[in-house]
Amino acid sequence: MSRVFHPLSHRPLLAGAQFQHPVPPGERVRLDSPALEVMTDLRKVPAATIDGDAPLDAANRFMIRRGVCLLLVADERRQVLGLITAADILGERPVRFAVERGVKRQDILVHDMMTPREFLEVLWYAELAGAEVGHVVATLKATGRQHALVAEPGADGAGQMVRGIFSLSQIARQLGVTLAPTEVARTFAEIEVALGH
Repeated sequence: MSRVFHPLSHRPLLAGAQFQHPVPPGERVRLDSPALEVMTDLRKVPAATIDGDAPLDAANRFMIRRGVCLLLVADERRQVLGLITAADILGERPVRFAVERGVKRQDILVHDMMTPREFLEVLWYAELAGAEVGHVVATLKATGRQHALVAEPGADGAGQMVRGIFSLSQIARQLGVTLAPTEVARTFAEIEVALGH
């Protein structure tokens, strides 16, 4: 009997949202495993961040060095300005941007290619307690994204703090699904086929 997973609720990422820092001091998952088992918890793993004025190629090198496909774009006060993914850097957008603006690729900056904060939505950490991995996959599929940010109330009880990140490629690895680098739709299809859905 196949279960139906519904997308989780999400909300806009607010201006002034910051990212969580680690709090000082597997086994393969299934679709019905707790969602928090596949979240990168920024209390345990330092956030990979970059300045919006950094060159695009520097962002690519930093992703490779950190072994990540997403960087939070932040200012000096740790406020999240947006995010940039490997697809933003390695896809055709930088080429189109360079041609349209008449600039060289090496002159493109992170803020030119990032997804700005006002276009981002977050899942609410407190609402994930009863959620399962399948809910996260359904949410990513419904939004057509490879990543989802998770937020909780800020340190002062107001605003938002980015607490974690869900990554479709990481979830696939933890589910035991081997993925080729492909577009989002094909990634979901490969997960569903591998899991017999």
